[in-house]
Amino acid sequence: MLSCDICGETVSSEPDMKTHLLIAHMENEVMCPFCKLSGISYDEMNFHIETAHFEQDTQERNFERINEIRYGSSENNDSTLQCRIEANSSIHSACASNHPKKSAQNLCEDGALKHEEFYSENLTKSTKRVRSEEKEPSMPRTKGSVYETVYGTPECPFCGKIEDCSQDMETHVKTNHADLLDASFEDCDRPVYDCPMCGLICTDYRVLQEHVDLHLEESSFQQGMDRVQCSNDLELAHQLQQEEDRQRTSEESRQEVEEFQKLQRQYGLDNSGGYKEQQLRNMETEVNRGRMQPSEFHRRKADMMESLAVGIDDGKTKTSGIIEALQRYYQNAAPEVRHVWLSAAVDHFHSSLGDKGWGCGYRNFQMLLSSLLQNDVFDNCLKGMSVPCIPKIQSMIEDAWKEGFDPQGASQLNNKLQGTKAWIGACEIYTLLTSLRVKCRIIDFHKSTGPLGTHPHLFDWILNYYSSEREGNQKVVCTCKPPIYLQHQGHSRLVVGIEEKKNRTLCLLIFDPGCPSREMQKLLKQDIEAGSLKHLRKPVGSLKHKQYQIVAVEGTLSPEEKIARRQASQVFTAEKIP
Repeated sequence: MLSCDICGETVSSEPDMKTHLLIAHMENEVMCPFCKLSGISYDEMNFHIETAHFEQDTQERNFERINEIRYGSSENNDSTLQCRIEANSSIHSACASNHPKKSAQNLCEDGALKHEEFYSENLTKSTKRVRSEEKEPSMPRTKGSVYETVYGTPECPFCGKIEDCSQDMETHVKTNHADLLDASFEDCDRPVYDCPMCGLICTDYRVLQEHVDLHLEESSFQQGMDRVQCSNDLELAHQLQQEEDRQRTSEESRQEVEEFQKLQRQYGLDNSGGYKEQQLRNMETEVNRGRMQPSEFHRRKADMMESLAVGIDDGKTKTSGIIEALQRYYQNAAPEVRHVWLSAAVDHFHSSLGDKGWGCGYRNFQMLLSSLLQNDVFDNCLKGMSVPCIPKIQSMIEDAWKEGFDPQGASQLNNKLQGTKAWIGACEIYTLLTSLRVKCRIIDFHKSTGPLGTHPHLFDWILNYYSSEREGNQKVVCTCKPPIYLQHQGHSRLVVGIEEKKNRTLCLLIFDPGCPSREMQKLLKQDIEAGSLKHLRKPVGSLKHKQYQIVAVEGTLSPEEKIARRQASQVFTAEKIP
């Protein structure tokens, strides 16, 4: 392979080189590959490169000779060696520029870069001359040497000697400084070394060691920077995580407060008043909307204040005689019913303007108590009582708490019910009945026992409760059993009987405090329509709440049994089915 001394292009044979020189450098204008000098002959350009650009030209030639020593003739490894020379030449120039003084000193010891500083200074001066010539107007060419035309009197770049003409200077350099032109690579037996990191070729192991140290220092510095960056990233990530945790905690706290406030409003613990305040506000609203006359407002207000003073319900929401009417209906109609069991007589109480939305538990207690008051079995423990109003029931539950019943439930309701709209459930009903020496039990149907979330075990239990007094094959059985308090999430009702259809399916008969008096009074007619019982009948498929609790009355308690149950209520438990 042959390389052009002017432009560095590589060709495969001498004829190709001649063609290249003819086309690229003789027919076209010859231009220096290292500076902007042009418009001269090939011989003059060759001499210019050897003298003005000695360092670049010598370096390229030296690398060619190194590769010939290490890999053999360039004709055998043309493309590989050319690529290696170009790569190593660029890397060597970059590395040498990092530590010019130290590398130049070591290389001078090997004879490769002697007088480098001196030559660089002269090269700078020559370059300035070329640039000044380009700026000045072009001068007519003479037949003298191009070196004399461009640079003036030639000066030796190695020793500073001045010659009269360029030919004498060329003879001087080749004669007196031939050892510097090619001294570092004339000894072909001298070993060469490769950099293990970048492949740079060195002839002195000390130079190679310095070069490798630079690689190691750079690598160590980069690792240090990476560690600093990693540390900064971890610190930033930690700060972001802490901020996110604070925001999440704040959001959770806010949601908890909102949920707690919502529950307080829902369960009547928001200090917005109780039965009396709500009754007055709702009646005033009715007057403002024209639904109530002012005279009616004052009359009902006076009745309410009297009822609260004596603690007895005014009976304005009560409907009596429904059980007797149901007995007549089943005896004369309902052919689809095989058997029906009815509880003892009970009055229906529905919610009023004072307790709408939260008073179902109190109204169910009024219904249950109305049945017990009509039963002689409970005369000893309920003698002289009347059905109390809702504020009176709240006061009775507070008294039971003061006796020591259900301290956990009392704590949850802040030991106060009067003046609030707090909901009550099965535990409060049990506590109140037990404090009155009424024997009862709580049974918890805590999970579904049938398909589609139904509770067939609940229906079976209620059937066994009422059918224990079954007499023969009578269709209608009027028992002496009190109604059953039925609680589920958000509402409570009263079970007053159960139907058994001819297809053996069961259906509960339920009094709902939410059903107004006008609907219940339809059952008092002589000829009851089947559609009137629709709001009473509840088949198995209609009770699909997750959990149900019942309070079933079983008799009365002696004073000693009451004390025992009070002690047992310190840790309140319920019987679970299944």
